[in-house]
Amino acid sequence: PLLTSVPVSVCCCLFILFLFLSELTGFIATEIVNELYVDDPDKDSGGKIEVNLNISLPNLHCELVGLDIQDEMGRHEVGHIDNSMKIPLNNGEGCRFEGHFSINKVPGNFHVSTHSATAQPQNPDMTHVIHKLSFGDKLQVHNVHGAFNALEGADKLSSNPLASHDYILKIVPTVYEDMSGKQRYSYQYTVANKEYVAYSHTGRIIPAIWFRYDLSPITVKYTERRQPLYRFITSICAIIGGTFTVAGILDSCIFTASEAWKKIQLGKMQ
Repeated sequence: PLLTSVPVSVCCCLFILFLFLSELTGFIATEIVNELYVDDPDKDSGGKIEVNLNISLPNLHCELVGLDIQDEMGRHEVGHIDNSMKIPLNNGEGCRFEGHFSINKVPGNFHVSTHSATAQPQNPDMTHVIHKLSFGDKLQVHNVHGAFNALEGADKLSSNPLASHDYILKIVPTVYEDMSGKQRYSYQYTVANKEYVAYSHTGRIIPAIWFRYDLSPITVKYTERRQPLYRFITSICAIIGGTFTVAGILDSCIFTASEAWKKIQLGKMQ
């Protein structure tokens, strides 16, 4: 039995070591669990959502660019300037608009246009590139892949300069809870867009870049979890006990087969 038990024992030890390391890696690693529920997770926000917008209009002067905000609660703000910045591009021919502002948690829109300019241009060029549009806190988590900045890199430089652009957004509240129980609130969103030249009975309507939004009642929650210690210990015990049980059965089979082979060989010799 010694000749058969030694290699079986070595194989068992190596197998146990492999499974132990696998379980240890799983125990140390953080698991991200997600769930869906209907609620407003960030009740302390005062009914507001923070918005970050960064957009370039390479063929429109900065003095013409403005941000307007309106919603179903009656807000109508033309030429919003708080926490915003305009950076000239192409020797002053274009403009990069960066804004940080808040919107109410009701359907509405904000749009980049020339509506707040003192004099309206004849043919404003609304071709643009969106560098960033995000809502709420920025989540820098590798294991969470969501549409937190779905419009990043949207390029409309080849579109009709006189066209308006409608981006229809469905905003989804998102909560991330880390191992310490600290929660961060962000928002993902889906987007559909259309491009058109609008007319009324007085002629062509001045184009704009519209971001029309609505909020989803469904909240997505991501929670960091780690395997409980008792489950890790149970798995290790099961690995050790199961391996040695199987090893004992294999060793017994090998020994029985070896003895039977010896008897056959002795029978042939006699």
